[in-house]
Amino acid sequence: MRDLQVEVMSSSPTILWFRQDLRLADNLALQWAAARGSVIALYILEEDSDDPWPIGGAGRWWLNHALVDLQKGLKQIGVNLTLRRGDPLKVLRALSEQSGAKAVTWGRCYEPHAIARDKKIKAALEDEGLEVVSHNNALLFEPWEIKTGSGTPFKIYTPFSRACFAAVSQVPQPVVVPKKIEGVEGLESDDLSSWQLLPARPDWATGMRTFWQTTEQGAHKQLEQFIGHHLQQYKTGRDRPDQTSTSRLSPYLHWGQISPRQIWAAVQFALAKQPALGNNAEVYLKEILWREFSYHLLYHLPKLPEAPINQNFIEFPWRQDSVGLRAWQKGLTGYPIVDAGMRQLWQTGWMHNRVRMIVASFLIKDLLVPWQEGERWFWDTLVDADLASNAASWQWVAGCGADAAPYFRIFNPTLQGQKFDPDGAYVRQYVPELGNLESAFIHEPWRAPVELLAKAGVVLGQNYPKPIVDHGMARARALEALAKTKKT
Repeated sequence: MRDLQVEVMSSSPTILWFRQDLRLADNLALQWAAARGSVIALYILEEDSDDPWPIGGAGRWWLNHALVDLQKGLKQIGVNLTLRRGDPLKVLRALSEQSGAKAVTWGRCYEPHAIARDKKIKAALEDEGLEVVSHNNALLFEPWEIKTGSGTPFKIYTPFSRACFAAVSQVPQPVVVPKKIEGVEGLESDDLSSWQLLPARPDWATGMRTFWQTTEQGAHKQLEQFIGHHLQQYKTGRDRPDQTSTSRLSPYLHWGQISPRQIWAAVQFALAKQPALGNNAEVYLKEILWREFSYHLLYHLPKLPEAPINQNFIEFPWRQDSVGLRAWQKGLTGYPIVDAGMRQLWQTGWMHNRVRMIVASFLIKDLLVPWQEGERWFWDTLVDADLASNAASWQWVAGCGADAAPYFRIFNPTLQGQKFDPDGAYVRQYVPELGNLESAFIHEPWRAPVELLAKAGVVLGQNYPKPIVDHGMARARALEALAKTKKT
């Protein structure tokens, strides 16, 4: 950890605008503001925004708890968190006038709407005489920093990751939390409860409350637990949803309660002490770099969330299947590994990465439903709903994105379940109506003898659905659709 040295330039207040960097440690904007003098910590809930991707339901739940934690943390070092809602430019102008602040600072966002918004705000505030400074609070590298040998953006992940590994020594070490900051008193602030970020009736967040510690400290506990107990078998364990082998840090990264610099530094520290972690550590760090690659793509291809990178897929013969889509969303497809994943998502706001690929493949290829439908559902139900990673990953599975899996790679949900959840523990956890079924049939209950189904209390078509589509037929249909696409 390091202290950030910043020359103190002014005694007037500085507005520190928190966005997706809801932490105290390794927050470059916080360090810059604190070094100038008194600080006004601000979070703005945008209203009447033209953002096509407003925060989803699960994200609003996480945001509420992250703000509560941020309020407590800031209070301990001497600063109140001011909550305002409305148009960010109007809020910042009003707060500057009320407080006499002469500078505004924030951590950069990279979504297309956010980039346009921030450019507009920066230009307007600078025209009014304010200093505006932004920082990289979210990534190891800015999306424009890693380039090919010819100076162009990368389109393939593997060479991108190699370039990142070659340049990572240039990434600064995380900075420490300031011990004390001078705050500004007497500013009006909304009551967080008035924002109604939490679900009321029905309260669908019970499972999420038990699954997550939605705090900055919780992020670091999760990281310590992962490095201490799971990193050593990450390469193979990461594909097993029936085991706790992944880091589960994605929501903390999305909301900025931990930074990729902190994660990278912690893994490197562990690796220095335990060189045997080498291969597993490298595989895990490549996952951090996939997130970097996703932001790299989004920055250079701002239509990534809506339009396929591969133009051949513009005319792909997708099906409009509202019944199939709804069954997929509710975890009632009749394929246990798919249903377990979709129910885990609904209950916890998160899904194991291997299962994300399985359920995405099922929607896109077994049902021929457009990948954008799945992307939208994930956006609303994931607590780690990250526009860059979500869009890039859905396009990857669909075969239409950068460095994408070929479309003809169609997961067989039964075989995937048998391979990665061999005893059915994951399915039993999230599809309890199959809990008493023998392991030999847990991933294909339609093949189980009638007497075994009866013994397990399973009545197909009543308390658990029959498969909504035959996978063999669906695979043939998907390949035929692909063949037609190639001819256009």
